[in-house]
Amino acid sequence: MIERYTRPEMGALWTLERRLHTWLEVELAVCEAWAEAGVIDAASLAEIKAKAAIDVDRVLEIEEVTRHDVIAFLTALEEKVGPAARFIHIGCTSSDIVDTAGALLLVRAGTLILQGFDALLDVLAGIARQHKGVLCIGRTHGVHAEPTSFGLKMAGFYAEFVRHRERFAAAVEGMRVGKISGAVGTYTMLTPAVEKAACARLGLQVDPVSTQIIQRDRHAHYFTALALAAGGVERLCVELRHLQRTEVLEVEEGFGKGQKGSSAMPHKKNPISAENMTGLARLVRSNALAAMENMALWHERDISHSSVERVIMPDSTILMDYILHRLTSLVKNLRVLPENMQRNLMGSYGLFFSQRVLHALMEEARMPRQEAYALVQRLAMQSWETRTSFPELVRADAAMQTRLTGEKMDELFNPASFLVYEDQIFSRVFGGKTD
Repeated sequence: MIERYTRPEMGALWTLERRLHTWLEVELAVCEAWAEAGVIDAASLAEIKAKAAIDVDRVLEIEEVTRHDVIAFLTALEEKVGPAARFIHIGCTSSDIVDTAGALLLVRAGTLILQGFDALLDVLAGIARQHKGVLCIGRTHGVHAEPTSFGLKMAGFYAEFVRHRERFAAAVEGMRVGKISGAVGTYTMLTPAVEKAACARLGLQVDPVSTQIIQRDRHAHYFTALALAAGGVERLCVELRHLQRTEVLEVEEGFGKGQKGSSAMPHKKNPISAENMTGLARLVRSNALAAMENMALWHERDISHSSVERVIMPDSTILMDYILHRLTSLVKNLRVLPENMQRNLMGSYGLFFSQRVLHALMEEARMPRQEAYALVQRLAMQSWETRTSFPELVRADAAMQTRLTGEKMDELFNPASFLVYEDQIFSRVFGGKTD
């Protein structure tokens, strides 16, 4: 992934040097397990641990000849360690090291991403609570529907990201497995006890049944969980982009001192963060398809998945880490404009009361639904076409006056009625405390 979208903490996980160090971490865990089993003597183990070191340039130099990265890595280690290196990689095949190290890296990347989810959830909860009770128009098909509150809007995104976090946390746990079972997974030169001991040292569970690799449904789960979360990011960003349109302007992204929006038009303040994340979310989702394509390998293994994972493992985790932190900053610094929400709310002349009038006619006046619908729709269309207050037309209409009292109309046209159950919804989302 390009440096522009790479946070240092996550980027450090995916350097070639870190990759090779993680391979060494696995190899040393296997050596320690063999030492416990009495196969490697204490002196040799101490020598391996003291001398084993990574020389990236030397590994790459050897790989130019061997055309095999793990053999190049092992050869470079042997040069460093000397005679005791004969104990490194006993019984192992390349995938024992690569897959187990890959699981470690994905779990560690996942830990950083989960921290990003937590930070985002914290600011979403804050903005939802802060704007609880702040009426704004709800829109369906992009058209005014009925009022909601900006707090409820944000509470909905909070609840969704709780689900995204739960799904991804489960996927991280699904990746928390290693395999040290040798060629085709039958422990020809290894033992399940050595595998268990090595994995335990690494903080991993043993994959219950591996072939020569960890099966790629685990990886697909991980990357599809990221893809779903990216879909949630785009949903929130699209909402914020629409709300920033000039004719809507219910929110604005933070705009720093000295920031400029356009090289041509000095007046411009654009939703650049939301647009940026909308685009990056597409990359994360597209990588999930590649992860699912990796599931069907030939027999016990092939390496068609390897080239894909060299790209999507760093790219998707780096991107999601970046996206979550940028989205957190966007929401934290979002400028919310309740006065514009009120202006827009009344921009459709109170037509959002139409359903309440419809139901009052059915309940109070016992009118058949379609007859009542036609009466309300006639006044609603008149309101829209003449740009006249819908409540005023209802109050002045003779047919309405014979069916609804003035007191009932006062009750119908109370905007607070739309938020009667807001507390209850907040309680379901956030627990007992809603403020």
